[in-house]
Amino acid sequence: MTTTPTDSALAAFRGLAIGDALGMPTQSMSLAQIRQDHGVVTGFVDAGPSQRIAHGMPAGRITDDTEQAVLLAELLVEGHGRLDPVRFAEALIAWERAMAAKGSLDLLGPSTKTAVQRILDGVPASEAGSTGTTNGAAMRITPVGIATPLGSGATGLAAFVDAVQDASRVTHDTGLGIAGASAVAAAVSAGIEGASRSEALDVAVAAARVGETRGHWVAGASIADRAAWAREYLPTVPADRRIDAVSGLIGTSVASQESVVAALALVSLDLDPWQTLGIAASIGGDTDTIAAMAGAVLGAVSGRDAWPDDAVQLVESENDLHLEQLTEQLLVLRAGAPARA
Repeated sequence: MTTTPTDSALAAFRGLAIGDALGMPTQSMSLAQIRQDHGVVTGFVDAGPSQRIAHGMPAGRITDDTEQAVLLAELLVEGHGRLDPVRFAEALIAWERAMAAKGSLDLLGPSTKTAVQRILDGVPASEAGSTGTTNGAAMRITPVGIATPLGSGATGLAAFVDAVQDASRVTHDTGLGIAGASAVAAAVSAGIEGASRSEALDVAVAAARVGETRGHWVAGASIADRAAWAREYLPTVPADRRIDAVSGLIGTSVASQESVVAALALVSLDLDPWQTLGIAASIGGDTDTIAAMAGAVLGAVSGRDAWPDDAVQLVESENDLHLEQLTEQLLVLRAGAPARA
């Protein structure tokens, strides 16, 4: 079936939400706990007995990954493609207070919470995200990938990473944070422009290499180098050992150099997108974020055939999501973006 850039963009946003919902019941759980409660995830399930953060949440419910991506998208549309840092910080704080009022434990991650509080305390936005190295920027960056074309050549890629850094610097203005977000956003944007999985991963590694030179330096392994290695390594692992390989060798923590790399490695398997997200939801650690990032990339490169209709319907109705309208607004920004040489 023929797919269009609009199809790919919408499938990317829906893939983020679907991956997030598949990983919701297993987030922050160990591999042993997941195997005991769920085995290998093959569909939406309720949060189980070992789930603390999302305790009691029903099958198909999203978490902070999708909610913050939607928030970022709405602010991008409101700002005609520009993100006001103080407005973003205030919106994130308001979001967390609303979640806490509902009794949710699914609150701001460590880097984001520290940064937004620093802004509200009067620290300049240029300094607030100087320690943020976790995957918070990468988990919500998909709207930037939808709204921003890649352009051509090194200059175009550098300008694309500028847009990622603008959306990330409030909370994750470090080489690690920007590299992780750049990799995910660039793969999504490449998919919208018609790239294959392999081509999108090439662009992801290249963007991460540019991103890791930006922002404040914090010690950590190169996301570009780790992603380049992992995409070649994981497909060589027998299918029944891949979950253990991702968990034990690549890593599944909130650290960008683990979770972002894990998501890209899973994309490299060239499996059915739904099956891939089930694996992502089963690997332990930050499963909802890993599955969300992988889902965004897989949706972008696969287009309208990526996700089962019943899965889309369940996630959008269960969470009152209106992703089609929001995606159309982001694509208007993309169409009006200045040409990048």
